[in-house]
Amino acid sequence: MATKLDDLLSYQHQALSLRAHRQQILAANIANADTPNYKARDIDFTAALKNAMAGRSDGLELARTAPGHLAGGAGAGPAPLLYRKNTQSAVDGNTVDMDVERSQFAENAVHYEAGITFITGRLKTMLSAIQGNQ
Repeated sequence: MATKLDDLLSYQHQALSLRAHRQQILAANIANADTPNYKARDIDFTAALKNAMAGRSDGLELARTAPGHLAGGAGAGPAPLLYRKNTQSAVDGNTVDMDVERSQFAENAVHYEAGITFITGRLKTMLSAIQGNQ
């Protein structure tokens, strides 16, 4: 029974996890808007969600040449970080465009809230079916 419920909500769970990860990245971009030489970063959400649903990981594995080496990985989260294309050059080398970051942050937040609303509706529907409410 639990696997059917997990399967039912798996897509939304993966999407919300990636949305939360992307929100942290966008917040870091905004926080570093005045940091010299900071390069704005983001993830390719669509590709990351496809990979997550297919069970693939984009993280690069580090080669271990000795048994004492720790298993490494990209360590950047569930999706590879990409550098955002530079739309506005700054003298100090910073590539954060606050208009772009704010709009992406707001859009991502709206999608996250929509995902929460969808899951809540699904759970209410299942609870109603279990309880037999009409």
